[in-house]
Amino acid sequence: MKLSIVSPIYLAEAVLDELVERIQQAVPTDQFEIILVDDGSPDTSWQKIETIAASNSKVRGVKLSRNFGQHYAITAGLDLALGEWVVVMDCDLQDRPEEIPRLWQKAQQGYDVVLAKRVNRKDGFFKKLSSKIFYRTLAWLTGSQQDESIANFGIYHRKVIHQIISMRESIRYFPTMVRWVGFQQTTMEVEHAENSQRSSSYGYKKLFNLALDIMLAYSDKPIRMTVKLGVWIALTGFLFALYTLIRYFMGEIIVAGYASLIVSIWVLTGFLLITLGVVGLYVGKIFEGVKNRPIYIVEKEI
Repeated sequence: MKLSIVSPIYLAEAVLDELVERIQQAVPTDQFEIILVDDGSPDTSWQKIETIAASNSKVRGVKLSRNFGQHYAITAGLDLALGEWVVVMDCDLQDRPEEIPRLWQKAQQGYDVVLAKRVNRKDGFFKKLSSKIFYRTLAWLTGSQQDESIANFGIYHRKVIHQIISMRESIRYFPTMVRWVGFQQTTMEVEHAENSQRSSSYGYKKLFNLALDIMLAYSDKPIRMTVKLGVWIALTGFLFALYTLIRYFMGEIIVAGYASLIVSIWVLTGFLLITLGVVGLYVGKIFEGVKNRPIYIVEKEI
């Protein structure tokens, strides 16, 4: 098998026929497979996948037992992929199947990973703004280069995929895992299409939770910042206490200030609660990891 195309499916019943047809017309080899992973979609996407797979031997369908999340569905597809090269793409046709031959040709120049760099993104203003804020914050927290124009779409050699699927950590974020494993990587500009779906399956709450998980999984900078802030607050408190004692012995303070006491209590209490919250988030993620539960559960395959 030369090529596997993996696509996580969610709310995509209206575009699945077009997705499969365009992939088949675009792929540069006859030795390929299309793996569609239904991530607990609440519509009839799975029934559509069953219909397509029953009449098309190139299509493999996987149904997860519930909605695990896009990057967990990608992992499920990668675990099943047999190709020497693997293409990962979203199902909404913003990742254009017609770009696959160009990614393939670029990879043949000696690269193990070719990432699709989206030019002239067709997303809405708020989605592009939130994406830019997220990637810049993630870059600052992790100390690594991040590019908001690069997502999941790309072509990956089998040895890269093998290393990624060997990472069985409970928090999954495919682009960061690709960067971490290394190998010979490059980017290629591709055309970004309009979203064929009426609305994105990622709401702002879901995006926030994903961002929080990724930042906690790939960076310890938040907890380091709380330690540094604690040192500065302790130093400031010590200097303030020393200043107060000097004023007291000089006779400038007769009655201790009620306002300064209340302010100190509120500031220090707030800082302690924030610190406990940050530590609690990390402990919570450790708790999730040590359970050693499966990353996803497959309900059906076809």
